[in-house]
Amino acid sequence: MSTALFVTDLHGIKDRYDTLFNLLEKDLPEVLLIGGDILPHTRVTNHEDFINGYLIPELHSLKSKTGHSYPLILLILGNDDPRSSEKLIMEAENQGYWIYLHQRKYEFKHFIFYGYSYIPPTPFLLKDWERYDVSRFVDPGCLHPTEGIHTKIPDEDIEHATIKNHLDDLVNNDALNSAVCLFHSPPYQTALDRAALDNKSFDHVPLDVHVGSIAIRRFIEEKQPYLTLHGHIHESTSITGSWRDQIGKTLMFNAAHQGPELSIIKFDLEQAQYAQRYLL
Repeated sequence: MSTALFVTDLHGIKDRYDTLFNLLEKDLPEVLLIGGDILPHTRVTNHEDFINGYLIPELHSLKSKTGHSYPLILLILGNDDPRSSEKLIMEAENQGYWIYLHQRKYEFKHFIFYGYSYIPPTPFLLKDWERYDVSRFVDPGCLHPTEGIHTKIPDEDIEHATIKNHLDDLVNNDALNSAVCLFHSPPYQTALDRAALDNKSFDHVPLDVHVGSIAIRRFIEEKQPYLTLHGHIHESTSITGSWRDQIGKTLMFNAAHQGPELSIIKFDLEQAQYAQRYLL
């Protein structure tokens, strides 16, 4: 048995993190997966203060209490997390607190974990974690990834970069039957990407209520990884009534939540089909 917990979109809310740390100390899972949007908005808290002044001391305390039972923590950032904070995330990895998984893979037992932060274009100004999906098309009302704000100089030509190409490079020709993919974006047209855009339009063009990634959906359809984990769309579960979905053999979970509680998905890596979601 390999117990795992999945959380996402905590947005720097300390009540949620306190609940999470207490649960980690009590349950002692082997793996904790964090799916992005981990930091407060800049206007609320300095990110260095939050990471080094709160997260790292809490994790240090957890390490002291749990010893060899300290979980393997795998995390990515999300579209609300400025990429300028990546340096602090990497420093914390070097101190042994977590593994930063974006565009990387990590092997644990017979599972391979992949991480990927980028989402398709949105109307929001922060563009560090936005890329074109499968082409240079953007939905009505959305801004191109080349527009808006970048807190770190991009390391690629974002005019021509796509989520599709990134995913091809990430997995190459790997067999994914034991793969766990940690995405921030959900796949398009599923129970996990339903936004509250009913009867809304932009310049008289009706808006699509499904806002997930077409590239991620096609990736799942074609590659059939064992399990994919998602966040980003907080309201989707309350609208669709489901935090999970399935494409072919691939199980898909969304732990994002629009309420004040901590949404957490608990599962055995060996038997993910029996996963349970809790609001704490």
